[in-house]
Amino acid sequence: MKKILIISSEYTGHGHKSITESLCEKFENEEVSIHVIDGFSLGGSTLMKVAKSYGPITRTSEGLWELIYDISTNKPSLINEIIEMKIKENLLILLKTVKPDLILSVHPNFNGSIINVLEKNRINIPVVTLIADLISICALWADRRAHYTISPTIEAKEKCIRFGVPEEKIKVLGFPVRARFCKQNNSTTTPKIYDPDTPLRCLMMSGGEGVGNMNKIAEILLNNFNCIVEIVAGRNKRLQKRLAQTLGKYGDKVIIHGYLKNIQELMLSADIAITRGSPNVIMEAVSCNLPLVITGALPGQEEENPAFAEKYNLAVICTNTKNIKNTVQSLLDDNGRKLNQIKKFQMDYTDPNIAQNIVDFIMSINTDKSQIFIQPVHTRRSEINRNRNRNIRQA
Repeated sequence: MKKILIISSEYTGHGHKSITESLCEKFENEEVSIHVIDGFSLGGSTLMKVAKSYGPITRTSEGLWELIYDISTNKPSLINEIIEMKIKENLLILLKTVKPDLILSVHPNFNGSIINVLEKNRINIPVVTLIADLISICALWADRRAHYTISPTIEAKEKCIRFGVPEEKIKVLGFPVRARFCKQNNSTTTPKIYDPDTPLRCLMMSGGEGVGNMNKIAEILLNNFNCIVEIVAGRNKRLQKRLAQTLGKYGDKVIIHGYLKNIQELMLSADIAITRGSPNVIMEAVSCNLPLVITGALPGQEEENPAFAEKYNLAVICTNTKNIKNTVQSLLDDNGRKLNQIKKFQMDYTDPNIAQNIVDFIMSINTDKSQIFIQPVHTRRSEINRNRNRNIRQA
């Protein structure tokens, strides 16, 4: 039975965890043993604090996040060395315990750093990278030493090539989403047509961390349209409480949620979603055949996502809150003609078999069963020094 170690992340947004879950659903049908670990946990409390700071930073200081992203892009070898230093001891212990045939990384911080540890300790395990962003990938995703790099888009593949990854090592297989988002979307399904005689069901969300000007947008929708607005504040409990206070005057026209595990139910029942350009949110909404109004994106890894979604007619962009009314109205005009067009393009674009195709590809990779776990470099050097000193004394 093949053993696969998946390096994921629990606290840096929700996309890495969602991708991991989508693959594990398919791995259940294979002759394989899966071990999933949060890569940041390998670095102890220090790296876990770094991971848990992602939410507060992206919610309150986009400028700081942009700086962090730029450093990661411009100094990938430095980041790899720092992460390597923090994770190497626990990683070596984990490898001896799990003895994986293959390592699958779905977080950029653990591609080059893990390969560094493997090389320095002469451990022969193939590393496969699965890119968890759509287009705006940083250099940490693109390590030419990886056995393969699985890319979600042609655009991301082209950037990997520019970063120096050989084209033959890149496989464009799409962006995997969890099975429960794909149930309503296949070649024989007819898209749900918007009914202008019923209240417009609006879903507002902004990734797992809950960021964005949700209060103002909700008020514009409620004051100008016959609608019901459901808002997902994610892990941002402060935002959830504030929204409940300020929007309470609208009564049952507003429903406010915190972090949800059944977000697909809201997506499948909504007519339109207003969200930021999170890759995971975009692709899960597309799989649910839910037209999107994208209001912005985090600098760095999300900044090109809105244009990507609009290019393929999966969404429209509205970065100025003052234009929300006109943007939504343009989708509803002529009995929702533009809204229904987006739904048709989404049906043509999405592929419910992506996760299975990725799993099939990973299972097809030949792995060497004879990995040799030797002592860490510093231990070998100590033995060499002791032998050299012994030979000197004997001489």
